[in-house]
Order: sequence, then C-alpha cells, then structure tokens
Amino acid sequence: MNKLPLIIKREYIAKVRNKSFVVMTFLSPFLMVGMILLIAYLTQLNDTEKKVIGVLNESGYFANEFVTSEATSYINFKDISLAKAKDSTVNLGFYGLIYLPNESNLEQVAQRAFFYSKDAPSASVLDKLESSITGRLRQERLRELGMSPKEYAEMDRGYNINIETFDGLQNIKGINEIKAIIGGAFGYLIMMFIIIYGGFVMRSVIEEKTSRIIEVIISSVKPFHLMMGKIIGTSLAGITQFGIWIVSGAILLFIGLAIFDIDPASLTKGSGVAPGMANTTNVDVDALTQNIQLYAQEIFEIPIFAMLFFFIVYFVLGYLIYSSIYAAIGAAVDNETDTQQFIFPVILPLMLAIYVGFFSVFSNPNGPIAVAFSLFPLTSPIVMLMRLPWGIGEGGVPVWQLITSIAILIATFIGIVWVAAKIYRVGILMYGKKPSYKELYKWLKYS
Repeated sequence: MNKLPLIIKREYIAKVRNKSFVVMTFLSPFLMVGMILLIAYLTQLNDTEKKVIGVLNESGYFANEFVTSEATSYINFKDISLAKAKDSTVNLGFYGLIYLPNESNLEQVAQRAFFYSKDAPSASVLDKLESSITGRLRQERLRELGMSPKEYAEMDRGYNINIETFDGLQNIKGINEIKAIIGGAFGYLIMMFIIIYGGFVMRSVIEEKTSRIIEVIISSVKPFHLMMGKIIGTSLAGITQFGIWIVSGAILLFIGLAIFDIDPASLTKGSGVAPGMANTTNVDVDALTQNIQLYAQEIFEIPIFAMLFFFIVYFVLGYLIYSSIYAAIGAAVDNETDTQQFIFPVILPLMLAIYVGFFSVFSNPNGPIAVAFSLFPLTSPIVMLMRLPWGIGEGGVPVWQLITSIAILIATFIGIVWVAAKIYRVGILMYGKKPSYKELYKWLKYS
C-alpha cells in the first residue's frame, strides 16, 4: 500500500506537466471569458439597434397606439398611396410597414390591417403590434357599452398576487426559476468535468496498455493500486485545473468588463425585467423597486459558499465512481474505437440527471422525483447540486438527505471500485480481443 502515494504523485506530475494540459489550463479561461464577453457585447449591441417601422394610417383610429420606445421607432406616412409607402419603406431600409386601411368601423380596420416586411418578422414585433391593436379594440368595444376612458384605464390595470410563506416572509414570483438555473449550472459543470477527466483516465490506461508499459509496471505494483493511483492522481490534477480556471476566469472577466465597458447586467439580460415584475400599464415604481430589492435579497441568500464546498465533495465522489468505470473500460479494450459500446451506458445517467433533474427541480425542488434522483448515486452529484440553491435545512434540502446522499455515494464508490478492479486486473493484460458484456461478467467471477 505504501506504493500508492508514489503512483498518485507520478500520475499527478505526468498530467500537470503534459503540454496540452498546461496549454488548456491557461488558454481555457481566455476562451471562456472571451465567449462570455462576446455574447454580452453582441447582446448589448443588439439592444442599441432600433427597429424602425413605417405606419400608413388611413383610418380615423389608432392615433396614439404606436409610440416610439427604446427598441422600436415608428415613422408615420401621410397622404401617399400604399404602393409608395411600401417603396419608401424598402428604400429607407425600415424594418417593416404597418398598414391600417380606411374602413367604416374599427373592427373592419383591424381585420384588414397588414404588416409588410422584407422577411418574416420576429414574434416579439408582431406581439407588440397585435397588443396595440387588441388594446384599442377592447377600449372601443367597452366604450360602446358605456364605459369611460378613465374606467377603462382602471379596469385594464395589471395585477400581481401577493406571495408569502407560512412564516410571514414575503416571497416573489420567478425566484425558483433563477435558483434552478444557478443549480443547473453547477450540475452541468459536474457532468462536464466527470466526462472530461474520466476520459483522461481511460485514455491513459489505453495508452499504457497498447505500449506494453503496463506489463513492466504491474510486475512491481498491484493492479488495484495502479488503478486507484491513476484515478486519484487525475482527480487532483482536475481540481488543480479547476481552481486555476475559477481564479483566473474571475479576474479576466472583471478586467474584460472594465476594458470593453460592458454592463454586467447584459450577461443575464433577457426580457429586461425579472419574472413577475412586468406590468404593461400603470407601473408602480415603489412596488417595482421593492421587487428588485427582494430579488437581490433572495439571490444573496443563496448559500454560494456551501454550494462551492459541496460542489467539490460531489465532484470528487462522482468523479471517483465514474472514473473507476472509465478505468475498467480502458483496461478492457485495445483502442478508443472499441470503447463506444461501453461509453453510452456510462454517460446516460449523467444526461438523465441533467434533463430529468432540471425539470423536476424546476417545478418542485423537494418533490419525490427530485429527492429520488438526488439520492440515487449515479445522478445525485448533479441533482443534489441543483437543489442546494434553496438552502440546507428548513425550507431547503434536509440535512438527513444530504448525509444519506453522501453516504450512498461512498458505499457505491467502494462497490464500483471492487467491480472495476476485477475487470481492470484481467483486462489490463488482454490483447487482440474485443470484449463483450458477457466476457466482462466472466472476468468478475475470476478469483
């Protein structure tokens, strides 16, 4: 057993001194931060480009419905034909033309209105136009029923239901979605690192096996110690690389945002407002400010440090389980081409954890599906990370579930290592034979 530290040291040094490892360790943060800055810049640039839409209003209606905003400008054409308005729209490079014909009543105007554009218009543009026309139609219909403009404005005022916990704490709509996205990002990182570094272990075993170096090594080292040394050494190299990525990535992102004068809000900008904060009419500024403060408070209450700690715990345990399987696969085959029949069953639980876990956590983080997947050892490293943004303890992940999940992972690791070691011990010296699942089962029965 005293040779295990030497094997771990050898694998770790061999990995961190590898040229491709060194290059990707320091190049990847530049690539990732560059991609983030590019997306933020393009998003910011896209927001500054206004869509200009021509309006040919031959009717006596819709005098104030099409109002210029930050995203869209409206240019009115007067005393020209539809054909000339179309030509002017094309020649001036406008996004499109809204045509409102002269009809006897508003209903007919709406039915015979057209929007002309060079290409198929975006859904957001059509939604705004249709919303304006629908609002005017609703107002006219209610006027005909005897409702005044003041009464209509009061009737059309938006409404958001108040949300509160049983303990009397005010809650907000959409925060669960934000937490699910944050947890999903951590879970996705776990999946990617397991696949990447597990692949490193498998390729390392295949290289040593095909070069016949392994025959010399196992003359003085037990196959089990060799397998564990590779797994732990590569795991430590992965944690080193990940730590460098986090530190250098954060520094580069901060510098990049300052140099290119990019608003950090553009990194997460979607519709421009948080879920549940949009209100098309009579916006209550005080309520909006209060909502923003509540969102900020909820986000700051997410246990980031606990998530980072358990990210390392679940990454290490999940990696140890999957890398043991990868090592067994590497020992069983002679080249990477033969690994394809074994890789998919290994990746399937990870994919299942991402997709099923994300949707179950998104709707109910403490529901039976989310809990089951966060306890099942092949999916728990990902799904449990998705649930942690809701906290640990009351209202979040119960402590017993967290402890049980880690205990099951450790027990599973011991069992899988035992199985993988049996396959590794036989397969490491097998050449020229493409193994099947039946063959692997026979190897497990060798004493």
